[in-house]
Amino acid sequence: MIIGKRVSAKIRRFVVLALSVLAGACASLEPVDLPDEYTAAPSDAPLWQSLDEIRTDNWQVLLDSGPAALDWRLLMIDSATESLDLQTFLWKFDTTGSMILSHLMAAARRGVTVRLLVDDTFLASEEQMLLALEEHPNIEYRVFNPFKRRADSLVTRQLLNLAEFHRLDHRMHNKALVADNRVAIVGGRNLADEYFGLHEQTNFRDMELLVGGPIVQDIAASFDDYWNDEWSFPIEMLSHLSPSYAALDDAATVKEPDLRIHNEPTADLLQRRWQALVRGALPGTPTLYVDAPPVGNPVDTPPIELANALIDLFDKAEEEVLILSAYLIPTPRLEGAVARAVARGVNVRILTNSIRSNNHLAAHSSYRNHINEMLGDGAQLHEVRIDARDRYVHMFPPVEGKSIALHAKAIVFDRDKVFIGSANLDPRSLRINTEMGLLVVSEELNAAVRTAFDPDFAERNAWRLQFDADGKVVWISDDTVLRSQPAASWMQRIEDWFFAHLPIEDKM
Repeated sequence: MIIGKRVSAKIRRFVVLALSVLAGACASLEPVDLPDEYTAAPSDAPLWQSLDEIRTDNWQVLLDSGPAALDWRLLMIDSATESLDLQTFLWKFDTTGSMILSHLMAAARRGVTVRLLVDDTFLASEEQMLLALEEHPNIEYRVFNPFKRRADSLVTRQLLNLAEFHRLDHRMHNKALVADNRVAIVGGRNLADEYFGLHEQTNFRDMELLVGGPIVQDIAASFDDYWNDEWSFPIEMLSHLSPSYAALDDAATVKEPDLRIHNEPTADLLQRRWQALVRGALPGTPTLYVDAPPVGNPVDTPPIELANALIDLFDKAEEEVLILSAYLIPTPRLEGAVARAVARGVNVRILTNSIRSNNHLAAHSSYRNHINEMLGDGAQLHEVRIDARDRYVHMFPPVEGKSIALHAKAIVFDRDKVFIGSANLDPRSLRINTEMGLLVVSEELNAAVRTAFDPDFAERNAWRLQFDADGKVVWISDDTVLRSQPAASWMQRIEDWFFAHLPIEDKM
């Protein structure tokens, strides 16, 4: 009898959900019209003036280590006196997310204007907490390209919004943090433990640039463009729920307070750390490449700016192109650019995830369909080993029992150019989502990134793919040769085969 009641309850819930989908099928979310807001002019606080005494040109610092990247984020937030603008695709409130949130709230309490712009893909269960956060007079929280019908479950929310699938398929993948319009971070990291080496199981090898100088104003202007876009909605316009201050307190409570990643510096020590960083920063001429936010329905204005820039850079390469791309599914344009580069005598070397390290198996399956063609074109392919022996560089100890995967999106062109940003080399980044990145013309930064890349391509850390004498692909490491993919199990191979035959590559 109890079982029957449970089944009936499930059926009722399913019917209610189905009726909700049908009832809302014709009701689409309309873009919002809000007064434009812009970031403040560059701050002239004493800290920033002290850095101006050292240099006023554009400078770059490579954030290669996850823990160090988190430390400098927190230092940036702590240093802000007037404004903080944060743009991200994903923000989990684990140890990393809570540390960032608590520092942002502290900045708001001391009078800093904090603007937070987050894509809506994974915002499902934090709305009451975010509503409480947004009530602070110095904090604004906006959601980019939101789902109209809300739900705590990501799956339920997708079902409730099926009628708007094509609009909602276009996501904001940009990632940036700007402090006082003086310094900024741009790159591939989302805000969660696994992007900063703090996860207990799997961590990502990622890469970013911390920059200062006139380029920061371009990054701030890009944030303004997205903030003022008609698809950026204040969180309170989307939710009928009540704020939860208890949830906010919990989200801002650091889960692992004993981690020795970040120490609160005195004002004097904070200034000395910035001065040392700027003195050692690398010179260069940066250009911000960023997709324009959508005008009208995102379906009607696909992003093209960054994709066009990358293809142009491939076509102008003369000597070498080195690529780290977490997801590699070359579009016809990109595949053509790689083939043309190799035909000109350019060495093209690519590192991406293996079947075992890729956290999106369907994306790997689409990539696998291109392996033979890319190798045949003359590109050199490498895939990350989850047990890379140098993985300790990118994660907080202890390393035993933890695996590594690739999340970086970085490209070295010849001996004088570097691109680091949010864009993978796949159809989703190049044709669907919006992305951003910095191209820096700098022999010094180029050399630094090459040095950082060297261990990534080493056979102790990555598989090298090549054809054997029979024309079959083999995976070579420093201690073994595999004649099939380094999968975790036969079930993973079966799933990979299944996804490889689905017509979904254009959405990956």
